[in-house]
Parts: sequence; C-alpha cells; structure tokens
Amino acid sequence: MSGHSKWATIKRAKGKTDAARGKLFGRLIKEITVAAKSSGDIDGNPRLRAAVATAKSNNMPSKNIEAAIARGSGTAEGANYEEIVFEGYAPAGVAVVVECLTDNRNRTVGEVRHAFTKYGGSLGTTNSVLWMFARKGVIEIDKAAIGEDELMELALEAGAEDISTLDEVYEVTTPPDAFEPVRSAIEAKKVSMLSAEISKVPENTVTVTGDGVGKVMKLIGVLDDLDDVQNVFSNFDASDEDMEAAQE
Repeated sequence: MSGHSKWATIKRAKGKTDAARGKLFGRLIKEITVAAKSSGDIDGNPRLRAAVATAKSNNMPSKNIEAAIARGSGTAEGANYEEIVFEGYAPAGVAVVVECLTDNRNRTVGEVRHAFTKYGGSLGTTNSVLWMFARKGVIEIDKAAIGEDELMELALEAGAEDISTLDEVYEVTTPPDAFEPVRSAIEAKKVSMLSAEISKVPENTVTVTGDGVGKVMKLIGVLDDLDDVQNVFSNFDASDEDMEAAQE
C-alpha cells in the first residue's frame, strides 16, 4: 500500500492551498450529489454518510452539503453526473485507475486520453489493470486526534485489518464490509476523520527510480487536476528521496 499512501501524502500537501481546497469541495459536492441519487437519507445510505462525514471533516459548510443532497435526491435542480472509470498505464509500467464524475462524457474522455498520451502513458481496456487493485475501506485520521494504541484497539475491535502511520496521519484499512462498522466506531469516539472512503488499493506496487519517478508523478498529477476526476489510484512506489527530488 506504499504507493497509495505516498500519493495521498502529496495530495494532502497540495490540499493546503486555497485553490486545491476549492477543487476538493467541488469533488465532495459531486460525490454527495451522486451518492444521494439512491437515497437522500444519510442514516440509511452508507455511501452518502461517508461522503458527508468527509465533507464535514474538511469544514465544508452545512448549506453546501444540504444543497448537494437536495440536487442528488431530486428535490432541487442540478447537473446529472455520470460515473466513468478509466484504466491504463503510466511510464515505467505503473498501473493507473482514474475515477470520474462528469456531466459531459465526451469532454472527460478527451481530457483523460490527452493526459495519458501527452505524458507518456497509455489507456487500456476494461479490466486491463483494475484486477491489480483490491477494494478496501480507507480511513485517514490526524495523529493529533487520537493516540495510536487507542486507535488500534478501537479499529481492530470493530473489524479493521491494518493501521499504518505516515507522516502526520494514521491510515486505517478495512475489508469493504467492515468499513461502515469501523467508521462508525471511530465517529462514536468523536474522533475527526480527514477522509473515509471505499478505495482501490494495489495488491502489489511497482518501484520506480531515477527520472521515471518525475514522469509518473507528472502524469498522475495532471490526471488528478482534471475537473472531472474524483480519484486516481496507482501501484506506483518510489523512495522518499526520489519523490522529493521529483517535486523540486
């Protein structure tokens, strides 16, 4: 899970800027809107509940959350978003999965294809790389919010399978069916979560070195910055030194 975790660290660092924060709010609003399509009842809709929890942990105003739920559930007008998943390869044979929510399929397909082509990647067919990833619940918690021993006891008892430490964050990993019990147990302890979602975690990683690190990070970064992209997952891994050098 190293590559997954390292890219999450980079995204958190980027997310400290006002522009990135605005983009994050846009993504969260889309996710809430789509999640609310099946039901606007937060208590009875796990996907919606997780999306709202993540939005609140990122200090999104309640009125924005309520408006997104209203649009998704059909009680207010709004864009009709379609979910699209792209699979492909970055340089050095790194597998990439791109999840999008869009109101214009042709625009999104064109932008994603252009990014892969321009930055040395290639788009694949359905399930060309998706089989390399496992669905997992991933919950990120600021270290300042709870002690490691307390979190470990709480999360493992609720069904988590792993807890890792990365910089200033704990990352709790769960099987998909244990995600909601673990998230609820953490929430019940009044512990704020940075994010909580069902994610795609690579079963194995591809270690990239030298100039290849910058090329892979460039493509992933460009994809991640596209307006219609919600998530980018990869099995990319590299040393901390190479990743730091690539960001300079």
